[in-house]
Amino acid sequence: MTKQTNHKNSDELNAVELEIARNRLASIAEEVGTALIRTSYSPNIKDRRDCSAGIYAPDGELLAQAEHIPLHLGLMPTVIRNALAEYGAENLRPGDVLMTNNPYLGGPHLPDICVITPVFRGEELVAVVANIAHHVDVGGMTPGSMAGHSQEIFQEGVRIPTMRLYAEGELQREVLALLMMNIRTADKTRGDLMAQVAANRLGERRLLELLDEWGTDGYARAGRSLISYAERRTRAAIAELPDGAGTFTDYLEHNGVEEEKIPITATVTVDGEELHIDLTETADQVAGAVNCSFAVSEACVAYVIKTLTDPTLPSNAGLMAPITVKTRPGSLVHVQFPGAVAHGNIQTSQRIVDAIYGAFEKFTDGVVPAASSGSMSMVTVGGVDPRDGTYYSYVETYGGGQGAAASGPGASATHTHMTNTRNTPCEVIEREYPLRVDAYEIARGTGGEGRHRGGDALLRRLTLTRGQAAVVAGTSRVTTAPWGLDGGHDGAPARVLRRGADGVEEERASMSHFTLGEGDSVSIQTAGGGGYGSAGN
Repeated sequence: MTKQTNHKNSDELNAVELEIARNRLASIAEEVGTALIRTSYSPNIKDRRDCSAGIYAPDGELLAQAEHIPLHLGLMPTVIRNALAEYGAENLRPGDVLMTNNPYLGGPHLPDICVITPVFRGEELVAVVANIAHHVDVGGMTPGSMAGHSQEIFQEGVRIPTMRLYAEGELQREVLALLMMNIRTADKTRGDLMAQVAANRLGERRLLELLDEWGTDGYARAGRSLISYAERRTRAAIAELPDGAGTFTDYLEHNGVEEEKIPITATVTVDGEELHIDLTETADQVAGAVNCSFAVSEACVAYVIKTLTDPTLPSNAGLMAPITVKTRPGSLVHVQFPGAVAHGNIQTSQRIVDAIYGAFEKFTDGVVPAASSGSMSMVTVGGVDPRDGTYYSYVETYGGGQGAAASGPGASATHTHMTNTRNTPCEVIEREYPLRVDAYEIARGTGGEGRHRGGDALLRRLTLTRGQAAVVAGTSRVTTAPWGLDGGHDGAPARVLRRGADGVEEERASMSHFTLGEGDSVSIQTAGGGGYGSAGN
């Protein structure tokens, strides 16, 4: 039975007050994210901006987010809520700072470390500010900590339980020392971690300034009002969709260890103002590192509902209130310990989106776009630089073709769906690492034909200029292709190549790991987007 609409009550803010509160809190979240980007050490955060930030109520309910990465933003509420419950909010003290990267709490993978700062007014916990950032190394079997062929979490790096990095304002030096001893690029990781702490401190100051204006009760009232407002907006947006149900199955082509056709099945039901998404028919968790946490699945759902209804829907706890997501523990989309997860968000989150879109397409008309490139297409290159004997770790995700839609063509060489990072400039790559960028271009003609063409793919080729390096190249849609819709053609598949210094090229699987020597290169051409509509119409 459909629930009754959550009508506004007399305790809530009026329309003007709501807009002021929404913008005040969002601006604090944005300032936290900006501070993190400007003070971080690694190109992965300061150039690519692989990080996100948000403001939360004392119980972990999301109040406001910065407009960063859909995957991070969708799963952070689960991480924060579970981390606070695991540690115990009653055990927190002013000056404490928590950290965790545990995927079984709802995090994505181990390089994404979440830093959580409780905000106290006197002795009362009144708010939480948190950010998450992708670190270029957290240990594990390969430089960059993104091995696709890992088969258990212990091979992927250091797993951090919810614990204090700062205790009542004092850095826990032994904790930090233990963490850094297990990381190849300790200088970069330490700098980025301290940047996360400093960014949260800025957010804490801004929240306390706000609390001086509004008072604790006023802040709590604003939070309740914003969540209620988001729920009302989301219910209204869902109600605009046609009632109905649809089921669709899409496939991953590689489990990280070997090629395997892995089904991801989504059943979508729209019932008035409510949305139900069932992912329980998805395959069991697999041997390699493409499993993902249940929170990743929830993040995909939050993204899809905004893209198919109203992208201006407020991103707070109210967004998911009228939405039910059902997963099966022990499946690809709800991994259980000790399943490997490094590429769950890189590959699997994108295919979850494709499956949900496909299910919506069964009972809607002109709402769903064609499939995009289908992967975040991550490349890591790491080793010891023989010039100075230090470890380095290049980490980057590559854009691809965006699927076309009824409204127009897809964009080319862009990040789509659950990723929203920038690129690392070629000059930065060549300055920071023993790498030369030999190609960085749009792969013309790779988008699917149609009334509206799919976006073209991206090609990047990197050559190692000295020493030896370990490479992990992880993409998707190599043996499959992004599907077109309404008569539109599929996009061109992706390609992974290893080229020796002698010029001999070797095609590799979508999930590959190999070694480069001086003069050897790796290249990824991502997939093009699917086309929409018959070209003759």
